[in-house]
Amino acid sequence: MTLHHVSELLKFSMVMKFLYPTLFCTFVLGILCGYARPKPTPPTKKMAGIEKTLFGKFPDGREADLFTLRNAAGMTVKITNYGGYIVSMTAPDKSGNFEDIILGMPTFADYLKGTPSLGPIIGRFGNRIGGAKFTLDGKEYVLAANNRTNHIHGGPAGFDKKLWNATPVDGDQPMLKLTYTSADGEEGYPGNLSVQVAYTLQKDNSLRITYLATTDKPTVLNLTNHAYFNLSGMKRDVLGYELMIKANSYLPTDARQIPTGEIQPVKGTPFDFTIPTVVGTRINDTTNVQIKYGSGYDHCWVLDGPANKLRLGATVHDPESGRLMTMYTTEPGVQVYTANHLNGLKGKEGVAYTKRFGICLETQHFPDSPNKPNFPSTVLRPGETYRSTTVYHFSAK
Repeated sequence: MTLHHVSELLKFSMVMKFLYPTLFCTFVLGILCGYARPKPTPPTKKMAGIEKTLFGKFPDGREADLFTLRNAAGMTVKITNYGGYIVSMTAPDKSGNFEDIILGMPTFADYLKGTPSLGPIIGRFGNRIGGAKFTLDGKEYVLAANNRTNHIHGGPAGFDKKLWNATPVDGDQPMLKLTYTSADGEEGYPGNLSVQVAYTLQKDNSLRITYLATTDKPTVLNLTNHAYFNLSGMKRDVLGYELMIKANSYLPTDARQIPTGEIQPVKGTPFDFTIPTVVGTRINDTTNVQIKYGSGYDHCWVLDGPANKLRLGATVHDPESGRLMTMYTTEPGVQVYTANHLNGLKGKEGVAYTKRFGICLETQHFPDSPNKPNFPSTVLRPGETYRSTTVYHFSAK
């Protein structure tokens, strides 16, 4: 070892003599203060529950609220007590990314102007009643003709135009209960009708909708929700979706889109979705008169299995995002509508809602049932309770 090496070692030892205590103290202090091994800050995550905020005000000063339901998995659903509209809903894609999958309007003022039924409660009678009239117990009731010569979705001032009373129920499966009393004669319907609609966001990323109603006079009732789903997160139309409907028959209509009263098999027709089939495959087949009448799909399928029992009704899969919606219902039918008449309406985030940009799965009794004795009855009488449940479950594959 040379004198140079000895000199360098002596310098190093002198440095370490003073450095060791400093390093030791720093290490001990780091442990005591929790900084010895810095930990990444976990992302903030709101707990499951329900929150209320002001959505907007009516010209007369009444207020409409917006309720945000959230589960522990990260799914959110926003609902207003004006019309019971589902304003937004997020669901994860195959990479775990949550995006809004519901068509809706940017502001409360836009909802007041009227929308093409973008997500509200529909009542008293979902879908069409031919000739805008029906006879019950020998008496004829005349309704508003707001769909050419037909009555549709409860009339021009149906349940989607009402301010409902809201009761939020907090918890890990938050619920919003909406109640409304429809007066005898409202929109031409008989009976004072008390209605409750409950939206529950479940732990498993399902939105459960339950309907209850009673009346003091015989009336007709057919409640549903008219949400437009876009599983791509508003990136594409629905023509590439794979649709399965658990139904071996459907209801053909006349040119006014009123059911003829027949129940026909789907086999061999563009209405056969008994196995997953791409929506756009036959949607423009205007050689089929039914497709021509609806400008695409706007028909009621007769679901397999017993009504009044919750059962699988349909699935919708967007292969690109991987999102899968599975629908269960107690209703005898589902009206599938492929947004054939959207015309570029500007929705949330400035997105243009063009033709076939959404798909509706409106669980319900059959259209024009009050005028079709062979259809399942939609008559509700005093002492009876109307009950209906539909579940939309979201997953990805």
